[in-house]
Amino acid sequence: MCRICDAKAGRGPQATRRGFLKTTAAVAAGAAALPALGNQASAQQSSALPDWASQADRPVLIRGGAVLSMDPDVGDFPAADVLVRDGKIAEIAPSIDAGSDAAVVDADGMIVMPGFIDTHHHQFETALRSFLADGILINDGRPTNEQNYYDTILQKFSVIYRPEDVYINELFAGIAQIDAGVTTVMDVSQIHHTPEHSDAAIEALRDTGRRSVFGYFEGWGDDVRYPQDARRLREQFFSSDDQLLTMVMGGEIYIPNYEAAWEIGRELGLPIALHVVGTFGMADTFDELARSGQFGADNIFIHMTGMSEMAWQAAADAGAHVSLSVPIEMQMRHGTPPIQTALDLGMQPSLSSDVECTMTADPFTQMRSAMTLQRMFANEKALAGEDYPTLLTPRDVIRFATLEGARGLKLDGVTGSLTPGKAADLVLLDATSLNVAPLNNVPGAVATLMERSNVDTVMVDGRVKKWKGEVVGFNIPRLRDELEASRDYLFETAGVERDLFGS
Repeated sequence: MCRICDAKAGRGPQATRRGFLKTTAAVAAGAAALPALGNQASAQQSSALPDWASQADRPVLIRGGAVLSMDPDVGDFPAADVLVRDGKIAEIAPSIDAGSDAAVVDADGMIVMPGFIDTHHHQFETALRSFLADGILINDGRPTNEQNYYDTILQKFSVIYRPEDVYINELFAGIAQIDAGVTTVMDVSQIHHTPEHSDAAIEALRDTGRRSVFGYFEGWGDDVRYPQDARRLREQFFSSDDQLLTMVMGGEIYIPNYEAAWEIGRELGLPIALHVVGTFGMADTFDELARSGQFGADNIFIHMTGMSEMAWQAAADAGAHVSLSVPIEMQMRHGTPPIQTALDLGMQPSLSSDVECTMTADPFTQMRSAMTLQRMFANEKALAGEDYPTLLTPRDVIRFATLEGARGLKLDGVTGSLTPGKAADLVLLDATSLNVAPLNNVPGAVATLMERSNVDTVMVDGRVKKWKGEVVGFNIPRLRDELEASRDYLFETAGVERDLFGS
């Protein structure tokens, strides 16, 4: 029996939410203790949901929306019905007779499309939102901000996280992304200081109730069990592939003995993900891996800034996937986002939010940033009379943010498009709102006009997670209080002043 199950059932001495999410008896002076979550933290706000939402076996007919399927075989529809049955998309057609037992959702004025997929998000940093808004990645010896990401976030804040901090940060991030229409995430949790920290991250992903890929990366301190603990985690929490949670092995090449992580990941049949950033001095090691044939279709390369042409070609030849965090890469001095390099090699990237200590995690920002940056470079060439690449379109970046994300995470058989037989991971976007109406082009409206306020309804695996503009199933005020308590503890213990108006 797993420790999380034991804890929920009241068995055993340890150590997940009900065990370790207890008020800390003593913390640094002035730091707030994190209260226990208990059952009230995620108590359903059932009044916000329609009656049929609690009937798991009842079919749901989403009627009359503009359907953007992202599946070329299914096509798109100015107005159509989507039938959801047993958590899966059963049918898409201009008109469907689902019978009298089906619940009907009126989607008139809505865009119905796949939920967004974020292939790289450090959810444990939620309590540090906006803190490093003008920071860069590392102290690279040039005039720079005193507080950079590596020294401040990873080496000062992350090392003091308790399991309870991991839980509330992860949970709140997931709920916030549901609000933004993100139905699948790869959580890059570089916070595995102890097995209890790992368990806390997994339980938070589970309690969020959306499709999540647990990225098992490194931790800090004397009790770190990375990478060996991957075997326990795989067996204990990810033995079945037929669940919302799956697992990826972190294989950072700046970590000593990273080869062991790659070996264990491949032993366990897990994809291997890693940040690849030229400013972090990884190019030589990455070249060595490329030359020795270590790349595979199981690799997820994040950022890929500053890498050699040889290594890029090796990654493309191996069928590796590239995840781009365009706003962060531009903001934090990772290097120019290599959108065009990937496209020129026939690689279709996914999009990811990265770190909310510096930039928002909403998918609309990711899509607009990718599209406008690529078009800026292409348009400059056009204006100079040079040959220029094909301009990205709204449909392209929507595909990056949906189907390509699913492909990168090896979930394209499950999600990423509105395809009969796939899971009903979908969103309804309000096209009647002030910032969108009148609707003249569906992909254009999504990629150039919309924001999280347009996300009306979210379903994950056929279950309603957001309804008529409100996230359901969580006591948000209670969770916000606990996130703020975590923040207060982290800043106090790290000895960092929280200056609301400072730089």
